[in-house]
Amino acid sequence: MFILSKLIAWVTQPLFWLLLVLSVSWLVARRRPAIARPALGWSAVLLVLTGWMPLPDLLIRKLEAPYPEIALNADLSGYAGVVVLGGGTAAGRLQEQHSHPLLNSGGERLAVSAALALKNPGLPLIYTGGEGDPQGGGPSEAERARRFYDSLGIPEGQVRYEAASRNTYENAVLSAELPGVNPQNRWLLLTSAWHMARAKATFEKAGWNVTAYPVDFRAESPINWSRYSLQEGVTDWQMGLNEYVGWLAYRLMGRL
Repeated sequence: MFILSKLIAWVTQPLFWLLLVLSVSWLVARRRPAIARPALGWSAVLLVLTGWMPLPDLLIRKLEAPYPEIALNADLSGYAGVVVLGGGTAAGRLQEQHSHPLLNSGGERLAVSAALALKNPGLPLIYTGGEGDPQGGGPSEAERARRFYDSLGIPEGQVRYEAASRNTYENAVLSAELPGVNPQNRWLLLTSAWHMARAKATFEKAGWNVTAYPVDFRAESPINWSRYSLQEGVTDWQMGLNEYVGWLAYRLMGRL
């Protein structure tokens, strides 16, 4: 199932569909030019729409809307701690080439959780993330996160690490198995806002009592209808589509 999820993530890339249409055009160009010409036209339309940012913004906005931002100075005294989902560090193969901690575009998960730990010295963190890269290599994500937290001087005992999970479902199940962790206590669940719907439902299905603490918001407000970027469009389309497909897959498997 883990490998299947990675294949699905590959298929949800918009450039995969562009490549597919172009490949069909090339294969039938000689014998079926009446099919090839429209296919080429549709590939151009697909490329144009990929970079028009309001479209993926609408997808992501729907995912993020139910979970408002919580202030860093909010009173967290009623919570047992914060569960931080992995996904904010650079690849292990890259990290092993460098001594300082490396973050990716989801690094706000680490940055905000670190700020919460520093502002609330008695608030425990659970960082959950093993190795989500099928190729593996380098330190686990939990170890990469440990380097980040240590670099900021967060006390070692304030953060616990779960280093075996490879996806959101395993994040929920394996974190609950950590010694001394009672998932029925009140916990904050910290992850990217666009991922929160599936993450929160998965944790609740696994028996956790969690309150959403969304970070890493991506959808602009108000919508900028003239914004165009092929590079950002590819990223946002894949992010949104992968999350919707992931929700459907988790629903079919009874994980949420």
